[in-house]
Amino acid sequence: MFVDRVNVTLQAGDGGDGVTSFRHEKFRKMGGPDGGDGGDGGDVVLAASRNQNTLAALRYKKLLKAESGRAGGKARKHGKSGQDLEVAVPVGTVVADKTGEVLVDLTTDGQKTIIAHGGQGGFGNAHFVSSTRQAPRVAEKGEKGQTVDAVLELKMIADVGIVGLPNAGKSTLLSVISNAKPEIADYPFTTLVPNLGVVDIDRQISLLFADIPGLIEGASQGKGLGDEFLRHVERTSVLVHLIDAYSDDIAQAYTTVLAELQEYKIDLSKKPQLVVLTKTEGLDKKELEPLIKQLKKVTPRGTPILAISSASRQGLPELLRAVQKRVQQSRKKTKAVKKPKLPVIKFTPRDEDWQVTKTNDSFVVTGAKIERFARRTKFGDFHSEQRLRDILGKMGIMRELERRSVEPDQKIIIGDPHIGHIFY
Repeated sequence: MFVDRVNVTLQAGDGGDGVTSFRHEKFRKMGGPDGGDGGDGGDVVLAASRNQNTLAALRYKKLLKAESGRAGGKARKHGKSGQDLEVAVPVGTVVADKTGEVLVDLTTDGQKTIIAHGGQGGFGNAHFVSSTRQAPRVAEKGEKGQTVDAVLELKMIADVGIVGLPNAGKSTLLSVISNAKPEIADYPFTTLVPNLGVVDIDRQISLLFADIPGLIEGASQGKGLGDEFLRHVERTSVLVHLIDAYSDDIAQAYTTVLAELQEYKIDLSKKPQLVVLTKTEGLDKKELEPLIKQLKKVTPRGTPILAISSASRQGLPELLRAVQKRVQQSRKKTKAVKKPKLPVIKFTPRDEDWQVTKTNDSFVVTGAKIERFARRTKFGDFHSEQRLRDILGKMGIMRELERRSVEPDQKIIIGDPHIGHIFY
């Protein structure tokens, strides 16, 4: 089975801890602090590459993890930063989170994006020297790297999608007009993998064709793996709809596939189409005319209807020129539709903003800056916790807690109430 969708966990590296160190431990004030900062954690980077054809390589790698940063050292030695993890994926890979929100669409060769950011390294005590604090005993923890549960889905980027019922002649056509070598047999569902082929038309233009495996009734709901393949039609500019000239019901063969294109999560039936009768080498003009008349009754007005034979190459030049014309028209229309969008103004909380809410017998403090300080605090260490108290005071959070009648030993949770840092 073609693997074009995988679930993976992308985990960036953690930042290294800062350290507490003094040049002369017995005479801290004279010797001075020299604890170094921790190194930053590595990022997880996705890179689109045309050398990758499928996502199959990621099928058994459920966790992709970048290197963590090293802790700082004495003599102000900075910890080594973790190495980024670069993961090559095929061009056309769409990355979404577990809610379905698209994070990035990798559409060009060489395109790179950081999908999970590494944690920042913690500061060593040498970082906290001041005129009033000459011997700080405080060092920060490194921040945790981001973890993203992602769904990677490959959607081929082709100019033309060849669709039709099983055994309509899609793979045969692709093998004749391009350098592709799809598996061809005289039984349904021979093609289990969408195939791509580059087609040169009149030595003027090259178009990328995709052979979409046979669609059947119910494909848009997942029957016969149809929904696995319909996703590859989303990006195509033009559809070439093949119909076996020897089908029992020509019109029904067309409307069956059209209905599945309509029922897909995106209405694909609105894409520019050419309807093509195949395997016509044994039919003369008089025999073709009633078949074309049947199709004209069910196809939208203006839809080109052609007849070809891949075996004898009859009608192929005319088909390719018609496809080229439709692709160019589609591209012009797309450019005309694209208008500069007005900027969307969104309210983004400032880094230093915070909020205090009461939950049961606890107070919950949220805000980007204070949560970042909490993540860097070594809970259980007196000096580190005292620094966090000082920060809460300077930011005005302690004043707000006192106004709300916080009691001694009452829980103060910084961050998410379920996974936040508990502070007393």
